[in-house]
Amino acid sequence: MTAHSRRGACPGLSAPMPTGDGLLVRLRPAAPVPLAALAGICEAARRYGNGIIEISARGSLQVRGLTPQSAPLFASAVEELGVVIHEGIQVIAGLDQPIRRENTPVAKRMDMRVKPAADDSITSDVAAELRWAIGKAGLTLSPKISIAVDDGGMLHLDALSADVRLRAAGPAEAPRFTVGLGGDGASATWLGSVARKDAVGAVLGILTIIAANGPAARASEVLRAGGVEAFRSVSEAVVEPSSAPPQRMLAEVIGLHSARDGTVAVGIGLAFGHTHADALAEIVRVAAVHGAHTVWPAPGRALLLIGVSAPYAQDITAAAERLGFVAHAGDPRRRIAACPGAPTCASGLIPSRALASVLTAILEPVLKTEHNGVCVHISGCDKGCAHPMRAALTVVGTPRGCGIVHDGTARTAPGHYVDPANLGDEISRIATKTGEAAHG
Repeated sequence: MTAHSRRGACPGLSAPMPTGDGLLVRLRPAAPVPLAALAGICEAARRYGNGIIEISARGSLQVRGLTPQSAPLFASAVEELGVVIHEGIQVIAGLDQPIRRENTPVAKRMDMRVKPAADDSITSDVAAELRWAIGKAGLTLSPKISIAVDDGGMLHLDALSADVRLRAAGPAEAPRFTVGLGGDGASATWLGSVARKDAVGAVLGILTIIAANGPAARASEVLRAGGVEAFRSVSEAVVEPSSAPPQRMLAEVIGLHSARDGTVAVGIGLAFGHTHADALAEIVRVAAVHGAHTVWPAPGRALLLIGVSAPYAQDITAAAERLGFVAHAGDPRRRIAACPGAPTCASGLIPSRALASVLTAILEPVLKTEHNGVCVHISGCDKGCAHPMRAALTVVGTPRGCGIVHDGTARTAPGHYVDPANLGDEISRIATKTGEAAHG
């Protein structure tokens, strides 16, 4: 297996990342994006990049194919659109609030020098305050650190791994947050709960402890080395003992979600996390015709089109399907994680997304054996960027060909190798065998 060093800073507007098809920029909106602004981003992606737009597993927009000359022009175009872009440690807020609000504020440029004013959302408040406070703290942290702020609604963030997670609890008149470290909603180590007024301070205290362990440290590593005792200073100061929050059903972004004002938010996915700016601009146009006003890039490589007139929601779903988006929760493409692969990614040894598109029909018996989440992972190399966790079946690009891993990750030593030209036959054999085993 190839040894890979930990990757550096995330590729924001100010620091594009070189990859196989040019420079990549990642945009992390801190508020729902007006449709006109997203259409503007699509136009800029065509003009200054290669037109490929992605949504990451954590809900960030990515634009590919920029050049050293065009990247600054793209950044200027985004700035002129007035989108709330946050660079720095990622703070991910729950998805329910943008849907529940009757009046979603128009996005504007975030000024990290000005402390955010309170609005009607406890999670949005805390997320905004955390972004501001972390920016002011000046801590040296791994760029991969992430924080999830979950309001406990139906579109929760339990499937998302995070270094620190806050989950809203308690009555509205005395809100509290349960504090978790590392892992996802099921595997996190829960410290206890904090009052709303202490939430930001508690997270800063946790981040200070992580930073003291080195610029590449993560919460899970600190826990492995020192257990919860490593965070005793924070626990003793503001965290009160409480039981771990109950596990919840899998959140489903894809589909229709009713809003407080009678409109609907339409959740659609990007097949294998990517699309072309033309297709994205077209679904934005259709959504605008039917009343939508903003869009929210969502974890799980999805988009929420917010404010759609209820009678027309199905029309948007049909249009999304025609344009190649994932419009239904049962779409088998959602069960497959695939990175760009070769030649788009400089590290890719196989064309992962192209293979995923070809293999989807063959893999159907395998996809049906798992009820939730990613079942198949096709990775261009052993970094496993698209899906760091285990999968029932992983195909990984190696110098020896396509490595086949059962119940492991892209870093697991493959059980055997297959020539890429013969991969379809091998996957068909595996799928048939899996289907037969599932039926006794």
